[in-house]
Amino acid sequence: MIDHLALQVADVPAAAAFYTTAFAPAGLHEIMRFGTPGGPVVGMGGPDGHPELWLGPLTEGTERPVHLALRVPSRSAVDEVFALVRELGAPVLHEPRVWPEYHPGYYGAFFRDPDGNNVEAVHHTTPG
Repeated sequence: MIDHLALQVADVPAAAAFYTTAFAPAGLHEIMRFGTPGGPVVGMGGPDGHPELWLGPLTEGTERPVHLALRVPSRSAVDEVFALVRELGAPVLHEPRVWPEYHPGYYGAFFRDPDGNNVEAVHHTTPG
């Protein structure tokens, strides 16, 4: 059910080096890296090639909110989660949509939980 976790860090390259070195015995390695206006974002994962740990620059001052993505079984389930989130009155960060910059078939919605964490409902459609 947990799809991925993202951490905001003070120094993305240093954090990426730390995690790849410390967790090399588990096969953790850098899968992708892309630039943002705030600095690089690194997606890391294991042998299956799915980025499960994301490291990104601080975007909200000195606070480091957690980003938790939960995998759901379909795009319609993403939409259902989003509708329930709206009913609960949670702050919406991004309405459901395709995020091609992540990969083809990535469909997600982002919102805040009651503690201010960035939570995502995501579904991965396999191209083909």
